Amino acid sequence: MAERWTKERRAEHTRQILLDAAEEVFARKGLTGAALEEIADAAGFTRGAIYSQFGAKEKLFLAVVDRQRQRFLDGFTAVMMSFHRLSDVDVDELADRWRQLSSGPDRAALGYEWTLFLLRNRDARERVAAKRLETVRALGEFISKNVARIGGTLNIEAETLARVILAVNDGITLDSHIDGQNLYGPYLRLVISSIETLP
Repeated sequence: MAERWTKERRAEHTRQILLDAAEEVFARKGLTGAALEEIADAAGFTRGAIYSQFGAKEKLFLAVVDRQRQRFLDGFTAVMMSFHRLSDVDVDELADRWRQLSSGPDRAALGYEWTLFLLRNRDARERVAAKRLETVRALGEFISKNVARIGGTLNIEAETLARVILAVNDGITLDSHIDGQNLYGPYLRLVISSIETLP
């Protein structure tokens, strides 16, 4: 027997289709170059569906960036949970996972697009400040808990390390593609150097 979809489930399904289409269009054309009509067409909906789910283009872009960042963090979480001691940490495996999660320069360009938009738009920066701080704190807490879980201690404050990781992520991805050099491993070795084994 076919399962009936609730109104909430249909709305969430529509939201995910719109986010998929928006991610693709924003990745190709950037924040300013992407038109809502094009995103709606790619998703098979009207512009009204976008306004209903997200409101303005800026909010849709933020939702795309948030979802992408959450996927990235979830993917890293899965790998990190497989390590039980500091000596288990396989930097090459982490670097390979990062490269897979980055999925190309277009996606990393989205992060830069968002950063530049916030840099140029004080009102938008103030509107998302709490969300950005929440992301930093959540990542800092994740780092603290997992470093302790594997028997290590940080020689840098966890939230500071979280800010550095979030700031550097897009740059590592883009520079690796532009120059054809794998910068994931060397950067992760720098991050790992901030962890010391507990006596």
